[in-house]
Amino acid sequence: MTTEHDVQGIPVSELARTFGTPLYLYDGDALERRMRELREAFDPRLQVFFSLKSNPNIAVCALLHAHGARAEVSSMTELLTARRAGVAPGDILFLGPGKSREELAACLDEDVAAIVCESFQELASIDELAGERGVRAPVALRVNPGFSVKGSGLTMGGKPRQFGIDEAQLLADTGLAQRFPHVRLMGVQVYMGTRILTEQSVVENSARIFELAERVSAALGFDLELVDIGGGLGVAYFDGERDLDLPVLAAGLNPVVAGFADRHPRTRLVMELGRYLTAEAGTYVVRVRYVKTSLGERFAVTDGGTHHHMAAVGIGSFVKRNFPMRLLSGAGDPAETEDWNVTGPLCTPNDTLAKKAKLPPVRPGDLLGVERSGAYGPTASPVHFLSHGYPAEVLVVDGRAHLIREPDRPDDLLSKQRLPDAVRAARATVST
Repeated sequence: MTTEHDVQGIPVSELARTFGTPLYLYDGDALERRMRELREAFDPRLQVFFSLKSNPNIAVCALLHAHGARAEVSSMTELLTARRAGVAPGDILFLGPGKSREELAACLDEDVAAIVCESFQELASIDELAGERGVRAPVALRVNPGFSVKGSGLTMGGKPRQFGIDEAQLLADTGLAQRFPHVRLMGVQVYMGTRILTEQSVVENSARIFELAERVSAALGFDLELVDIGGGLGVAYFDGERDLDLPVLAAGLNPVVAGFADRHPRTRLVMELGRYLTAEAGTYVVRVRYVKTSLGERFAVTDGGTHHHMAAVGIGSFVKRNFPMRLLSGAGDPAETEDWNVTGPLCTPNDTLAKKAKLPPVRPGDLLGVERSGAYGPTASPVHFLSHGYPAEVLVVDGRAHLIREPDRPDDLLSKQRLPDAVRAARATVST
């Protein structure tokens, strides 16, 4: 029996021959479907902003934008990516705890919808730069709330954080708006956490953020032009987890959104989504180079590893858990499974994509896929470890495959390195 998977009718084995392995493979239909499901489920007054940090490829951003997503960016390159992907400045939010003056200036010059400010010193810098330009900068305050909500894989509220300004500090500083005449306080942003897989937790988060936004704006005396309730919608990766039920989530969240929107009809409502938009659309495809046994365990050594997919290592988990993995192309019978350790080419025992994964018999040349890998893949990984570089990225749209990022070659990596004359001279001296 031969196993052969495809994306929009194109066999994965054909894509691997055309573009090589390892590669990240994205299904454009899955990206479009996710955006359509969100539009149909949520109150239309809640706008979806794509968090580029999850997958900053310009083609992915452009495709999501074509189906209604705005953009949330956190660096100069992400800002440029969103603009070149066709996102209008008025549909871009810029956030991050350590923005440079260059980035703040670019936000003002591009006239983005809002700068999400995370400290009092940053607010002073924004005021200074806006004054130099003779404008008033639109600023949404990122608030570190005094409460936290259960259900998040990584909680952002209720503890000391580098993110945002403490709720208590803001509520005590009632003269804040007057001290910065070139800043227009206009919104509140709160991000409670990530990988939330409980519908009720999202609803509770959102209700408390809306209430907090009203209290902050009232205390500081500014109109709420924007409220960003964060996002953090999770995707199930591991055994024992389940995906969010979108209709159930919408049934709980829409009344909360509607109640706030009815009280504040002129306020722009934002939900930031990254992982939830892109994770399921992506597969990390690797080819098996060697198989072996060691002390009774099977190993499949592949051409790709955790330098491209650091999330698969399970950093932060007490027990390593496997991302979903399957045999994409090979002769193994899917009905017959064995325990396989799937590893990569790196000189470290951490280079393990899966430990004791249930897979059909694996042979050299077979293709394996780490599924749900469309978020926090190569750009959140040490791609230059052992000087391997970035893998190829391929997007399938309307039944056609497009190379959206060329893989790094040795010359690409070496082209940015320099050999000083002093080192050349020392080398010449030693050789003589």
